[in-house]
Amino acid sequence: MKKLSEQQIEELKTLSNTARGAILKMTSLAKSGHPGGSMSSIDYLLTLYNMINVEPKNPNMEKRDRVVFSIGHISPAAYATLGLMRFFDLDDAISQFRLAGSIFEGHVEPDVPGIEWASGNLGQGLSAACGFALACRQQNIDNNIFVLMGDGEQQKGQLSEARRFAVKYDLNNIIAYIDYNKLQISGDISKVMPQNIKENYISDGWKVFEIDGHDLSAIQDTILEAEKANKPSVIIAKTIMGKGVSFMENREKYHGSVLNEDQLSDALNELGLQNDFDKFKKNRSGFIPPKLDHKIKNDFEIPFNKPIIYTEKTDNRSAWGNAVADIAKSLTAEQKQFITVFDNDLQGSVKTNKFEEILPDNYYQTGIMEHHTATMAGAMSKEGIQVFFPGFGVFGIDETYNQHRLNDINDTNINVITTHVGLDVGEDGKTHQCIDYVGVMKNLFNFKIIVPADANQTDRVIRHIYSKYGNFSVSMGRSKYPPITNTNGSIFFDENYNFEYGKADKLREGNDATLLVMGTLSNNAIEISDILNKEGINLSVWNVSCPNDLDDEMISEIVSSQFIFIYEDHNVNTGLGNSIAVKLFEQKCTSNFYKFGVENYALSGTAEDVFRMNELDVQSIVRKIKNLLVNK
Repeated sequence: MKKLSEQQIEELKTLSNTARGAILKMTSLAKSGHPGGSMSSIDYLLTLYNMINVEPKNPNMEKRDRVVFSIGHISPAAYATLGLMRFFDLDDAISQFRLAGSIFEGHVEPDVPGIEWASGNLGQGLSAACGFALACRQQNIDNNIFVLMGDGEQQKGQLSEARRFAVKYDLNNIIAYIDYNKLQISGDISKVMPQNIKENYISDGWKVFEIDGHDLSAIQDTILEAEKANKPSVIIAKTIMGKGVSFMENREKYHGSVLNEDQLSDALNELGLQNDFDKFKKNRSGFIPPKLDHKIKNDFEIPFNKPIIYTEKTDNRSAWGNAVADIAKSLTAEQKQFITVFDNDLQGSVKTNKFEEILPDNYYQTGIMEHHTATMAGAMSKEGIQVFFPGFGVFGIDETYNQHRLNDINDTNINVITTHVGLDVGEDGKTHQCIDYVGVMKNLFNFKIIVPADANQTDRVIRHIYSKYGNFSVSMGRSKYPPITNTNGSIFFDENYNFEYGKADKLREGNDATLLVMGTLSNNAIEISDILNKEGINLSVWNVSCPNDLDDEMISEIVSSQFIFIYEDHNVNTGLGNSIAVKLFEQKCTSNFYKFGVENYALSGTAEDVFRMNELDVQSIVRKIKNLLVNK
């Protein structure tokens, strides 16, 4: 890290004024934004960026230091700093701030050169920093990870999770910064929610520094000292909201309020800066949105190894654990740095123990800290690593939806593997019966959802997603089931089967009606078809493993069926049935259409009993289908 000369520090003091002017111009031009915190943190930012290892002309340099803006609303300060560092033209950032079609959004986004992580959802930045730190360590990149946070943000519980993790795994290259201006939207932080920021970090094992956040020499000296610490460090910087403009200083109003043109003129005069606001208004009016080029990331090389074939009754979660372990075992020494598995104190249930035995250095036990782990895993995956985040459905999906939403916005590469979904969870009861695993994740535009039918398909699914860059959500139940078979008893998903995302599998032929199923209930669907077939009703059965991206060939075939039934271990209002209904409506289908799914929270009991009580067992579905066919 570079040590600045006294002359350079004096130059930065002048540059800080220029940056404050840019902050005020862009927020006034947009008539929205957060100037107060941007002005209190700008001295630290300018000092930091002039010290660290970054290249404005090569912002994605592999060995660069990473900077995470957890307080994403200080985007004016971020853009002013990066513009002055020549990552881009500062005039563009000022004139295009918060303008539709511009990359200079209200909260920082990675489309902006120099921005690593989209944020704004407070409390997640330190977790992201942990993810970047792990990724760089695993790939032998020697660098520093900086994260900027607010003081009000320290009220968020996820930060305590991140603090503990960073200490456990000796992430000593993390240097955090807290802009301690003591104000948040509703006023004094001690009145909004009292907290012991310094003591919290000390008690979790961090090195704590306290400084004047507007003393550039102190900022530099503390950063250099923090770099030498043998533990994660945090710099608590006492600052002044609205610093530099007398009528803005120490006023919470300016957390999220901007100056009108008259006030802007007074502020620029006080800062000793030229008022060239008309130039930026003209530039803004002539803005033409550029076409953003999002490069498709490279897929991963997967070693050629034979799939595991299951011929006996087993659970999909064991198949997932065996598959990821088999992949790990087959990797070359160089490839091993590009795979990671996290665990949230569920190893025996989510079957990650075999992977840990093979690659212990790539396995991270995070304890019961799902929110932190979800964000950390997402950030780590952006560094070209295949990251697996396994957990129970209610923890890995429901509890962490906001984290996955931010991951999706950040173009991550996370594989969310959820076991224990649906009523199949049985005895654990309604709090653990995740019946919305498809409905929740289908809200995320870039997540691919997969619900495998049996252990053999699960094995191929895991191998498939390992080879692809992107976000995947793979869900499975808890119980053991026989492998799916053909009518002659042979294995359906045999050694010749290759999983193809979006492709449905026809498990049984029939021309009287169609039954579409996903996941846990696939064996039941086959049994239903076999029973009805003996009674003269020929029911075709389709396994739909990708409920959010449906097979057009399947839709083309079933659209002419007189009766279409949906059978799912999921909330009947948001699952497979609704996805199918939309497709059929688009095809102007006139079939009789019926959904069999979970209609309310269920009780605790064996999976068989719970299915029966909810009329989703084999006999109940047989009866329902027969009644509907007869009545029509």
